[in-house]
Amino acid sequence: MKKTALITGGSRGIGFGVAKALAKEGYNLAINGVRDEAAAADALNELRDLGAEVAYCQGSVADAADREAIIEKAYSVFGQINLLVNNAGIAPRVRLDILETTVENYQEVMTTNLEGPFFFTQAIGKRMAATKQNNHAFEAAIIFVTSISATVASINRGEYCISKAGLAMTNLLFAVRMAEYNIPVYEIRPGIISTDMTSKVQEKYDNLFRSGIALQPRWGTPEDVGKAVASLTRGDFPYSTGQVIGVDGGMLIDRL
Repeated sequence: MKKTALITGGSRGIGFGVAKALAKEGYNLAINGVRDEAAAADALNELRDLGAEVAYCQGSVADAADREAIIEKAYSVFGQINLLVNNAGIAPRVRLDILETTVENYQEVMTTNLEGPFFFTQAIGKRMAATKQNNHAFEAAIIFVTSISATVASINRGEYCISKAGLAMTNLLFAVRMAEYNIPVYEIRPGIISTDMTSKVQEKYDNLFRSGIALQPRWGTPEDVGKAVASLTRGDFPYSTGQVIGVDGGMLIDRL
């Protein structure tokens, strides 16, 4: 029986890179996104061409009713979820200095990037734990996709940084809680990745790469993140629950 991965935000950007990597690893895929299924059709068909059975689970992780509907559809199609990849996230609609940002900006980002993944993981974690108790051979894992912004301060998008820092702690909390069931939990921490989100600031980051911001002087790709996720799901890190895997081209190495 093929394993199934549920990937939030899995039809574009980093999530789609992860989905392609997992399809190549032999996973079936429950792909979550906020777009209509027709808008995501090309991505979903590309995943099917890689051999995966794919179900699209539309909804926003920021909404409690949507979270329940996403989970119910995934389980109704596949029966079980072996891997949860918490990838969905948003940047602030408007980049504002922390002395100027609004309550609305803050709440939208925090609800989507932190509150949503926390309760989404809580709901699926309960199901994974129950399955594990009834079937000790059941294999499962949870992955949080965060950002270097968990530790790198950007004062014009402070709410984003706070959300990712909180998600980094969420990884640790669930690693501790799920250890009882031998279900590992990991954090993938990407650096500057080429996606729709970063396309708006491409010139800024092009200049930063030229000035040496990262040891590997190129943009990261969704495929780079997907390869890291695939490695974790193969069991290549069996004794490393709770750990952070950086995918940032050496950006955060202290240098003199």
